[in-house]
Amino acid sequence: MDQLTQFAPIILMFVVVYFFMIRPQMKKAKQEKTFAAELKKGDRVITKSGMHGKIVDFSEKNNSVIIETGAGKITFDRSSISMEMSQKLNAPVAEKK
Repeated sequence: MDQLTQFAPIILMFVVVYFFMIRPQMKKAKQEKTFAAELKKGDRVITKSGMHGKIVDFSEKNNSVIIETGAGKITFDRSSISMEMSQKLNAPVAEKK
């Protein structure tokens, strides 16, 4: 019993680290993977480097997307599409009164 109380703070620290650091990262990674898998032609997206464009095609062989920008068509990896910025871009705009 004495050993258990001695290790209780360490065990508690690992539990806190898991719930406040590891678990949210795993959840976000799962959401980003789902987002990348659900991309479709015509979606407006923003890459993590800030490139804006519209998806025109997919390359399943390379796991990439072809995005049409003002400069032409560019191929990006699916993982380079920013989930947060793309969702903000496609969010419905609130009507002004």
